[in-house]
Amino acid sequence: MNRMTRRKFLKDQAAIGPAAAIAAGTFAAANPSKVLGANETVRFALIGCGGRGRSVAANLIREGARCVALCDLNDSSAASAREFFDQRAGSGSLPGYKYPEQVFDRQDVDAVVLALPIHWHAPLTIQACQAGKDVFVEKPHTHNIWESRQVIAAARKYERVVQVGTQNRSAEYNQEARRVIREGQLGPTHLVKVYNLLGGGPWRLGEPEDPPAGLDWDRWLGPAAERPYTRSLYRGGYWRLWDLGGGFHLSDGIHQMDLAHMLLGDPGLPKSVVATGGRLAHPDDDSQTPDVLACHFEYDDFVLVFEASEYPRYMRKTPGQVRQGDEFPLWIQNSTRIELYGRDLMMLVGRMGGGWQMTGYPWEVKKQMYGRHPDPEHARNFLECVKSRKPPNADPVSQHASISVLHMANIAHRLGNRKLHWDDQAGQFDDAEANQLIKRQYRPPYVVPEQV
Repeated sequence: MNRMTRRKFLKDQAAIGPAAAIAAGTFAAANPSKVLGANETVRFALIGCGGRGRSVAANLIREGARCVALCDLNDSSAASAREFFDQRAGSGSLPGYKYPEQVFDRQDVDAVVLALPIHWHAPLTIQACQAGKDVFVEKPHTHNIWESRQVIAAARKYERVVQVGTQNRSAEYNQEARRVIREGQLGPTHLVKVYNLLGGGPWRLGEPEDPPAGLDWDRWLGPAAERPYTRSLYRGGYWRLWDLGGGFHLSDGIHQMDLAHMLLGDPGLPKSVVATGGRLAHPDDDSQTPDVLACHFEYDDFVLVFEASEYPRYMRKTPGQVRQGDEFPLWIQNSTRIELYGRDLMMLVGRMGGGWQMTGYPWEVKKQMYGRHPDPEHARNFLECVKSRKPPNADPVSQHASISVLHMANIAHRLGNRKLHWDDQAGQFDDAEANQLIKRQYRPPYVVPEQV
């Protein structure tokens, strides 16, 4: 973000208000700086060379894109990824960079994949848009509600295609489930339950030590408060601290929450949220985020219940043979399911290829559809939209409510599990303390500007 904070922003660009930014709808470029032909190859760079970044990039390559550069703040991560991508890039050894700005300066990069810790997703998405790059950003794409608005504003202003890695929107079985619900086959639906029930144990921050040689630790922390390096924090524990993440219910549960919103026709933000929970299973560890969380969201004509945990050993995500085969999960012990309770029938939905079933009483399956993991389809949709300039399946406008409700849940929990009411036109709560948490405190110079 160093370059972003030094950049001179256009002073005459009117700020986009909370409600207006969302109401304006789609934003993808009608007149981008360069329009690719239907048969042209999309050239992209991977920023963040960990396992998920490699997986996203590999899917894009399989769909016909070309990886032209790698970037990682840790020299060893970039080096270990180079051989993996050299075998798939088709153009010899890939150049590696330490800082995203070096990638953004390259004129031959059409798009970037951002697969980094959550606190860098929105700042680098905005910076990539400013540099004229289309973006595939991993989920969750923002650290807070305010950043979600800023991503929408940047994508619209710089006419960029931005795809968030909530790939369930690209799954055929989920699109069919949405059609079935829209046709009213469940009957009026006034209760929806979303689960993210995971196992887990206590977490320790660990003792401070010197960062690995080749890692820019200050830049890795970015907008978060300065703190010493610990191995546990760097290797994934950052999710457990408010300054760097928002809990596994945010990082993992966003998939189910976004799918639930999609199935319900993207109803927007709720009128209120109430949360309860805390560090109940592991009260003496170093985590800040809850290991048990239950939230109720009130919409105009339905209630959405979200339940998350990090301790029951018997709960399981959908196994691979279900995701890639004609099977359904054992619903009662499926940790990432969605339940929609219609007047006439209920629907059980599994993310990432879990499929769906409609049932009635007595227990009888009325309709069902097997699923497949939608990573390939999501990558294909992004590349198609880079060329067509149409909004992708998981554009920031559709994602705003999905991520914001989970940020709202965290805010309610952090304020003592209180009930909060939301004014969507004003873009704020009825609570002054809650409004202070809509936006984070940014550590200079890693600051997202008010006007992008």
